Amino acid sequence: MNSSVYVINPNSSQTVTAAIDAAVAPLRSVDGPGIVCLSLTEGPPGIQSQRDVDGVIMPMLRKASELEESAGAFVIACFSDPGLHALREQSRRRVFGIAECGVLTALTLGQRFGVIAILPTSVPRHLRYFGAMGVMDRFAADLPIGLGVAELSDEQKTLSRMIEVGRTLKSAHGADVLVMGCAGMARYRAALEEAVGVPIVEPTQAAVAMAVGHVRLSQAFTP
Repeated sequence: MNSSVYVINPNSSQTVTAAIDAAVAPLRSVDGPGIVCLSLTEGPPGIQSQRDVDGVIMPMLRKASELEESAGAFVIACFSDPGLHALREQSRRRVFGIAECGVLTALTLGQRFGVIAILPTSVPRHLRYFGAMGVMDRFAADLPIGLGVAELSDEQKTLSRMIEVGRTLKSAHGADVLVMGCAGMARYRAALEEAVGVPIVEPTQAAVAMAVGHVRLSQAFTP
């Protein structure tokens, strides 16, 4: 039976993949589906530019093709959703992008969503995507913490910056729900939510929850 949800981190950072794996652990259950998190060895250490986004698409498609027969669903664990529509075109399985799922989940938890980005250069890329999604009338702001993917492992600095940006999104921009704009931020969700006082969406958790739900429902209706 095709059952595994494959969570593909399109960068090569095992640290980020380990954080993703820990973040989705509560969604695992003894009766499945399995949730398998993996890195893309051909990817850069962090996806921080449009060039990085575009460069990982073909390797990711090849990796997904290798996993197709044992997959129940795919999750692309990068907030730029690289190759989302190409993989949907290629695969017979459901494909979820964490940015799309994170934003859609946020819209169920508040009226105006804000996004915590890693770098200033990430923001225009996010805005193009939100515009394409048609959600700008519910958008508050997208602000960076000024740290690259590799720097997110500095827990004290990262959480401090995220709390500062989160409070600004809430107080100055009217965001009543926040989305974490990088898969590498996953470990900080609970602490950030407590500090800022609004719902925080960790997008990989949101996407994997949708993927697991889909796989379980599709199996329930399979003769």
